[in-house]
Amino acid sequence: MKKAIILLLAVFFVGSHTSFAQKQYEDNWESLDSRPTPEWFANSKFGIFIHWGPYSVPAYSPAGTYTEWYQQWWYSNSIFGNNNPDNKAIPEFQNKVYGEESSYYDFGKLFKAELYEPTEWAELFKAAGAKYVILTSKHHDGYALWPNEHAQDARHFPWNAAKVGAKRDLLAPYMEAMRNAGLKAGLYYSLYEWYHPWYQMGSEKFVDEHYHPQFKDLVNRYKPDLIYADGEWEKDDSYWKSNELIQWLFNDSPCKDYVVINDRWFNGSRHKHGGYFTTEYLREPLDIPTAWEEIRGIGLSFGYNRDEDLSDYATAKELVLMLCDIVSMGGNLCLNVGPSADGKIPVIQQQRLMEIGAWLKVNGEAIYGSHKYKTSWQWSEDGDRNFKLIKDGDSYTTADYIIKQTLEQQPEKAVKELFFTENDEAVFAISPKWPGEKLVVKAINPKAGSKVTMLGVSAKLNWKQKGKNIEIEMPVYNPEWEISEYAYSFKIEK
Repeated sequence: MKKAIILLLAVFFVGSHTSFAQKQYEDNWESLDSRPTPEWFANSKFGIFIHWGPYSVPAYSPAGTYTEWYQQWWYSNSIFGNNNPDNKAIPEFQNKVYGEESSYYDFGKLFKAELYEPTEWAELFKAAGAKYVILTSKHHDGYALWPNEHAQDARHFPWNAAKVGAKRDLLAPYMEAMRNAGLKAGLYYSLYEWYHPWYQMGSEKFVDEHYHPQFKDLVNRYKPDLIYADGEWEKDDSYWKSNELIQWLFNDSPCKDYVVINDRWFNGSRHKHGGYFTTEYLREPLDIPTAWEEIRGIGLSFGYNRDEDLSDYATAKELVLMLCDIVSMGGNLCLNVGPSADGKIPVIQQQRLMEIGAWLKVNGEAIYGSHKYKTSWQWSEDGDRNFKLIKDGDSYTTADYIIKQTLEQQPEKAVKELFFTENDEAVFAISPKWPGEKLVVKAINPKAGSKVTMLGVSAKLNWKQKGKNIEIEMPVYNPEWEISEYAYSFKIEK
């Protein structure tokens, strides 16, 4: 009898815990939005995006535009981006290099991934200090990086990596390599496809017999930690029925208990619905309490672009300051790399990642697991604080915006003297430049005796209250310190 009572109690408590943890969500956005976003995402702060597919074969678009849009630029005779691109640039390049009889689908055969080593990718991303990675499982051209039969349903020819080009599953080794390295493994998925016959017809078959079953196949096979939806902007939710799909994802999928989703599920859903909000090349910078993420390339393309020169790439200092800026606003930076068609990440992109990683190795305490402080920045007192990030005629914010906001003061504009982040133990003040003999901090008023240190320097720093500010006495610079000139982090314990 005693054993029976114990067994019944055990079943009761297990059952109660399960029903509490596995809340059933309804197929409406009020219910779906009530699901908490797993904490690992907001704590990660730095991730890697990867755009890789048949567009990586030509790997060309005028600098300042997206190479992964090659098919659309070509077939539509249109283009947009920075530097006033020529609408005929892609068709003329295609005819000159590949001939007038060529097709975009020929690139699938040439996308062989012969040097693809995902364990090398994972080692690089981990050394860069990233905590999660997102790979394009299928972009707007419809080419699937896994053996998915839906990729050919209305095309009547194979259009996935298992049958065309690489002749193997490219996602399974990616997922394994990232997770073995301790990284969260995410997948990008495009809802729409530019030239899928059913989508072009506006048929619901595209949603019911292509999008939904293909998405479920992807999730069931790979159980991703994160799903980055995209390509939603042409149709509302009455067409996409994404609420029904996400209900399945949250209630019945194999990753229902931990998967993170973004906000790109139907026209009008961005910054309103989903697990976290997204920005792209800071066209809509966010300063909100909701988890959010900025995506951008090291250059101005996501796919590898052979037309980009060194001057088109962000410097390591720009990328580090950009990371600090975004984290100070409570966001994550997901920085894109574009491998070549063979699977190699260009050396200059590798270098940038390693430089970021070296900075994070010393200063990561001020970044990882932090949250927004009561103010994001300390501004200088001279000048307007409103900046126009995108130049007239351009589509994307270039990386030099952060230098103009911090180190190269523009006429009649203020500069950000410090970035602030916070965790349970301390407030961090991150300076874009060496402060000199003293650092003046205006937004923090620690109690007498609070410990102040500089990350990378073991010595305790002297400080004093001066009016509403504190002044931190800087140590004599020692070239043997393992610190970086990209930015200097000061920890002010609570």
